[in-house]
Amino acid sequence: MKIIEIVKINRELLRNLHIAGVRLNDEKYIDLYTEYRQMLENHEKVSYIVAVLAVKYAISERKVYGLIKRFQTDCNLFAV
Repeated sequence: MKIIEIVKINRELLRNLHIAGVRLNDEKYIDLYTEYRQMLENHEKVSYIVAVLAVKYAISERKVYGLIKRFQTDCNLFAV
């Protein structure tokens, strides 16, 4: 199967995800955000959580903060 075929099949889904503000790379960081929420529930400090996750996922702390902020943002479902 070619990439264009997958895109055509999922055109509407991809369009809606884009409108909602979802990026295709976001799926790589679902586990990161899940771990963030668990550590937060365990009363860990945010700066500590970010440092640990940055090392674990081999990304910068700034990127971790950005992902957390984006994942907590409401979707733009009604934007046109």
